[in-house]
Amino acid sequence: MRARYGVPLGITAVGAAGLLYSAGFEARSFRLRRVTVPALPAGMRPLRVLQVSDIHMVGGQRKKQRWLRSLAGLRPDFVINTGDNLSDPEGVPEVLDALGPLMEFPGAYVFGSNDYYGPKLRNPALYLLEKAQGRHGLNGNAPAVSAIHNPWEDLRDGFDAAGWLNLTNTRGTLKVEGVSVELTGLDDPHIKRDRYEQVSGGPSSAADFSMGVVHAPYLRVLDSYTADAYPLILAGHTHGGQLRIPFHGALVTNCDLDTDRARGLSTHTAEGRTSYLHVSAGCGTNRYTPFRFACPPEATLLTLVGRE
Repeated sequence: MRARYGVPLGITAVGAAGLLYSAGFEARSFRLRRVTVPALPAGMRPLRVLQVSDIHMVGGQRKKQRWLRSLAGLRPDFVINTGDNLSDPEGVPEVLDALGPLMEFPGAYVFGSNDYYGPKLRNPALYLLEKAQGRHGLNGNAPAVSAIHNPWEDLRDGFDAAGWLNLTNTRGTLKVEGVSVELTGLDDPHIKRDRYEQVSGGPSSAADFSMGVVHAPYLRVLDSYTADAYPLILAGHTHGGQLRIPFHGALVTNCDLDTDRARGLSTHTAEGRTSYLHVSAGCGTNRYTPFRFACPPEATLLTLVGRE
C-alpha cells in the first residue's frame, strides 16, 4: 500500500501546500516596484508616475484596499490606471474608496475587459491552448455568451468626478508643475475595442512629453505606438503570467505579447523605431483563479528621467 499510494499522496500534499501558499499568502503579499525609465527629453526634470493595474476588486478585500490607499504616501506627480479594476459587479464603491487618496493627484485611466464584463469560471489550461492557437479574448475567439455586465459607467463617473482623464480611444493632457504631459489612450484590444485610427499621428509638438496608455499590450497596438514615435507605453493585463516558474518565467500573457515581456520594463521596436514598454503585473486576480506564484501583486513607481 505504501509503495502504491505514497507518491500520489505526496504529490497531492505538495500541490495543496502550493495552492495554500499562492492563494493565502502570495496573492495578498502586495509590494511596490520602483523603475527608472530614461524616456524624457534631455534636460527635462524627472517625473514620478504611479501605475496601478488589474485591481480586480472583490467585496471584502480589506488588505488590498488599505494597501492601495497607502500608495498616496508616495506623492507621485501623476497616476495612471491601466484597467481591470473589477472582478465583482458590486465592487465599484470599494474601488473608488481604495483609490480615493490617489485621486487627489492628477491622473488618467483606460478600462480593461473586466471593467465592462464580469469574469466567468473557465479551465486555466485554456490559456495554454489559446496561446498555442494564437487566440486571445475576442481576437480569434467567438463572442462571449451570457456575459455579466459590470456597472462600468459608475466607475467612469467616479474617476471623472475626481478629475482623472478618460483615455478611451482619445488623447488628454496633464499639467504637472508647468510640464505638459500628453497621454494617448486606447480602449481594450483584448475585446477589440481599440481604435488607433482615432488617435494616430504621433505625439503633439505642443507637449513637453507624450506617452501611450492601454490595458492589454497586443502587438498591433505596440507597433502603432512605436511607429508613431511614442517614447513610452504603459500597459497591464498580463498579471505577469500570474503563475510563473522559478528560473523560467511566465507561461502565458493572455495576449500575443511574448512571455519574456510579461511584466516589467522592456523595449519594443517597429518600423525602425524603439519605445520603452512597461507592463504591470497588477495587484489582483480573477475571482475564480485567486492564485499567484512567483509573481506577487504589485504597483509600480516609475521615475522618468531625461535621455542621455
